[in-house]
Amino acid sequence: MLVQLTMRHIDGRPIPNSPVDGIRVLALLPEEWHKDLRQAAGDIVIRVRAEEEATSAQIRAEVVRILARPEVSHLELVTCRALSAGHRE
Repeated sequence: MLVQLTMRHIDGRPIPNSPVDGIRVLALLPEEWHKDLRQAAGDIVIRVRAEEEATSAQIRAEVVRILARPEVSHLELVTCRALSAGHRE
């Protein structure tokens, strides 16, 4: 399953140009997921490839659980969008 996660500050403030928050989220995501930080300014956008049997709902639930951790609790998950395996930008 390939998904694109979009996160932003809970209060709607823009995320600074520093990739620190995106890197923190990457470090907290499950080790077995393949992860790619696509954007760190404005919104944080991360693409994740999880096990084939994982659903986007399961991935969303895991990310929401991770975002409850104190070091990233100022972020919220805005979208968890499934992408086709051949999707390219």
